[in-house]
Amino acid sequence: MKRIILTAMFALATLGIASAQKYCVIDSEKVFKSLDEYNKAMTTLDELGKSYQAEVDSKYKSIESLYNNYMQQKASLAASTRASVEQQILQKEEEAQKYQQELFGEDGKLMQKRIELIKPIQTKVFAAIEAYAKANGYDLVLDKASNASMLYVNDAIDHTAQVIEQLKK
Repeated sequence: MKRIILTAMFALATLGIASAQKYCVIDSEKVFKSLDEYNKAMTTLDELGKSYQAEVDSKYKSIESLYNNYMQQKASLAASTRASVEQQILQKEEEAQKYQQELFGEDGKLMQKRIELIKPIQTKVFAAIEAYAKANGYDLVLDKASNASMLYVNDAIDHTAQVIEQLKK
């Protein structure tokens, strides 16, 4: 019973706050995709990612080849030679994993390039959204592209087109 009362009180408080504020909805994904510089940056990142993946695949392919050769010769190798080759294979796998992390990791080359290319565009778009909101008296801007819990949006409060228009000026 307490939960129902608390939920009802929260809903009423939220309605009171929401009715006192002016808000709009923007689809940031649509805004970004409307910019040629963003699309070019994404194409560049995709191509770079494919190139990096080909390098990583090449490293793993050479390791696989080394392993297959080892397995074919394993029976005829001395124990010390087997241990040495196994260690070499493990070391190459470790190096390949480290290289893959250097390229695709959180602080990897691809992420750094992504920050380099996308961050200025994000700054520009977010500044345009903020300027639009301030110029039109909006207290709150919701992004329907990244809000998975937004189930319905009235087109009357969707101002994506206006922000895109402002960016293209």
